Amino acid sequence: MSVLNQKTIKKNIKFEGIGLHSGKKVLMTLFPAQPNTGIIFKRSDLKNYNMIYSSVFNVSNASYCTKLTNENGVTVSTVEHLMAALCGLGVDNLLVELNSEELPIMDGSAKNFVEEIENTGFTISDQPIRIIKINRKISYNDGEKFITFEPNKISLEIDFEIKYKQNSILNQRNIKNIYIDELKDIYNSRTFCLFEDVEKLKKMGLAQGGSLDNAIVLKGNEILNNEKLRNPNEFVNHKILDCLGDIYLSGYRMVGKITSSQGGHNVTNQGLRELFSNNDNFSIIELKEKNIPHSFLIKNPLKSSA
Repeated sequence: MSVLNQKTIKKNIKFEGIGLHSGKKVLMTLFPAQPNTGIIFKRSDLKNYNMIYSSVFNVSNASYCTKLTNENGVTVSTVEHLMAALCGLGVDNLLVELNSEELPIMDGSAKNFVEEIENTGFTISDQPIRIIKINRKISYNDGEKFITFEPNKISLEIDFEIKYKQNSILNQRNIKNIYIDELKDIYNSRTFCLFEDVEKLKKMGLAQGGSLDNAIVLKGNEILNNEKLRNPNEFVNHKILDCLGDIYLSGYRMVGKITSSQGGHNVTNQGLRELFSNNDNFSIIELKEKNIPHSFLIKNPLKSSA
């Protein structure tokens, strides 16, 4: 069956851990889903109104993580790392069931998700995949922070830059071609924070489950973790991971060029809302052999990338 067809996982996969911000233990199970289902979250700890659809327009909060809320006020948060893994691996359809309001943070990256999904394998359907094609340049600015979406005929390129006045070690930039480049360093890159921000986050009711086991903590120029950087660009690579996950909330993989400076979950989400505010800005294309960008054929989504 063609790799251009929609796919899901072969069998159920379980993950156990804690929520980064809630600090609560959580069991999350991934279930195979039928073609054209998309990615759906289900709160098994609730009996009613417990289905939450992954959508740009269901993002209710994008401070420090991405939170989705359905029309009945039921939420699920910190979805971005799993969504990035699903996007990079080309998983189109999945039911994500969890018994708490937040996904498990695991080691602060998408590494565990990617490894377990790849080990399980995929079921490929007879339904073609769809992509979002950017038709014209769209920008969103928030002070010095910005994101732009513009056309790219063959792939999805993410050019991301981070700048921190408090700590120059965090000033990094990297460019990744998502459908062609090796993504191991993206998947493996952990979330990070400054030591002086930890107490502030905890007072805000955030990072209750945070530790050196699931986040890089910087004190001055010193990394407090026993495990130092997994790759030289781990800070900005994690930002690219977050960006990829937030983009996949659009419902489909994307073909275009994305440039962002000092952005984050909120900037990406607001940029996507601007993009989708006018149907002339984008097209949704059902991919078949005759119109497939060659980059989808260069990198077989079934081949291990981690």
